[in-house]
Amino acid sequence: MNSTTQSLLDKAKERAAQNELPYCGSLSPTEAWALLQSDPDAVLVDVRTQAELDWVGQVSFSEDRWMHIEWSTYPEGTRNEDFVAQVKSRIDPNQTILLLCRSGARSHNAAALLVKHGFDKAINVLEGFEGDKDDLHRRSSINGWRKHGLPWEQH
Repeated sequence: MNSTTQSLLDKAKERAAQNELPYCGSLSPTEAWALLQSDPDAVLVDVRTQAELDWVGQVSFSEDRWMHIEWSTYPEGTRNEDFVAQVKSRIDPNQTILLLCRSGARSHNAAALLVKHGFDKAINVLEGFEGDKDDLHRRSSINGWRKHGLPWEQH
């Protein structure tokens, strides 16, 4: 493991301790991107709905290291009962998993669930893809993956 990867994992773990998180930790979008660059085994799981990816965009990254596994369905909002099984079918439990949603809430829940199923390196991406709402209730203007100018695309 290189020093950048170790430093970022240490930072995630520090946040876990400070915030009493039930999983490995959390990283900002820029830190998550740096971890993906430094750790060739780390993967990013986008837990948003397919509709969100279609309407808002998605992370632009290697298809073998970025994957989409919905936490809940659209428009019902029903939780995906196969979430853990879908993750297990695609990711080794020893890999570092970065979890991303719109604002960091669903990905927090996903990380908490995955650690209960043996994924000890589950990390929540703070701020999410779109970040918090501004005074006009718009996202992607205060923080989030897109606001930080990280790679993304819209189909």
